Amino acid sequence: MTVAISKRGDVEPFHAMDILAEANRLRANGQDVISMAVGQPSDPAPRVVREAASAALANGRIGYTDALGLMRVREAIAVHYREHYCLDVSPDRIAVTTGSSAAFNLAFLSMFDPGDRVAIAAPGYPAYRNIMAALGIEVVEIELEGAAYLNAEHLRIAHSRRSLSGLLFASPANPTGAVVPRTELEKLVATAGELGIAVISDEIYHRLAYSAPDETALAYDADVTVINSFSKYYCMTGWRIGWMILPENLVRPVERIAQSLYISAPELSQIAAIEAFRASQELDGIKARYALNRKMLQQRLPELGFSLAAPMDGAFYAFCDVTKLTDDSMAFARKMLAEAHVAATPGRDFDPLSGHRYMRFSYAGSHAEMVEAMNRIESWLSGS
Repeated sequence: MTVAISKRGDVEPFHAMDILAEANRLRANGQDVISMAVGQPSDPAPRVVREAASAALANGRIGYTDALGLMRVREAIAVHYREHYCLDVSPDRIAVTTGSSAAFNLAFLSMFDPGDRVAIAAPGYPAYRNIMAALGIEVVEIELEGAAYLNAEHLRIAHSRRSLSGLLFASPANPTGAVVPRTELEKLVATAGELGIAVISDEIYHRLAYSAPDETALAYDADVTVINSFSKYYCMTGWRIGWMILPENLVRPVERIAQSLYISAPELSQIAAIEAFRASQELDGIKARYALNRKMLQQRLPELGFSLAAPMDGAFYAFCDVTKLTDDSMAFARKMLAEAHVAATPGRDFDPLSGHRYMRFSYAGSHAEMVEAMNRIESWLSGS
């Protein structure tokens, strides 16, 4: 029988997951491995979230919901925008999604056609590039070349070279942790509007900034599409629950596509996610630990030869230039895992052109683990 394989599957693998698989193999063989490779909180979902899920399971059937999500979840998200950002967002403009991953699929499918050009920053989250490539959207990667974040001038230059249909950016960013300052964010959104470029703002790492309040791109243009999730700050990665804030004329197209692709986000996760907004005290305690890890790594990584390539302003990442140590971060990451038993992500995931010079360290683990990881790397590098 002939097996049909489309060209859509010919996308770059997510190397962080390959490193994680190798780390898991070593653990299965009895090795004590510390993972700084995957952007996942090490804490479980907040207690009130788990209790709400348990009660929902005990009380009855879990089934389909409206494609846009339970209205009470959308209302809770609207309250969050009013309280956290001082913005009035109608629940009718909110779509609850199967994690931010589904939200990106829905945004790309509803906003762009095959052949449209959409700009992203390099370094940037690899799934942006891979999903759009699979959908036939032309990805225009804007090399930041030492700049901490994408700015309005980057966008103008890229658009002048190749007319753009869309722009996708994140603040705080993955892999760098960089935050776009408020004035620069306002200029970036205004410039996109002036040039007729549709904007998607990935705000999944909001509430994880350390030196400035959260700024949503929605504050500067109501037609920005915002994507967020309960995965990172709320420690709910495996629950697969996120949301979108949509321009009014995009709500129905997203709903129609979601009906066919996903039916709805998991009802159990939706019910539980409502309670996540009540868990700030518990979650801010976890964030305080990230801040402690961040402070330690800001000192230790440069001491070990990992120069910080961007300010660690948000999220839980350190993005490092490793050219003092290697010219092949992929091989270096594999060797460090095999010999020091510390996993980190090679930069190839985030920048196909220059990624061989960089590595990303996630500091979402315990403080003791982060200290031990640095000590292991120091001993490994010194040959002791």
